[in-house]
Amino acid sequence: MIAQIAIAPLVALIAGILILIAPRLLNYIVALYLIIIGVTGLFPHLLA
Repeated sequence: MIAQIAIAPLVALIAGILILIAPRLLNYIVALYLIIIGVTGLFPHLLA
């Protein structure tokens, strides 16, 4: 059985590393995060 991991902390860690490497990515990372959260909020059955 595959262990489930929390996605939010993993996404935050990757985003933080990317922002440190290339600060101009901040706008794209935030926009992508908000789009993903919005879509999963509107269609919660997509994650199941």
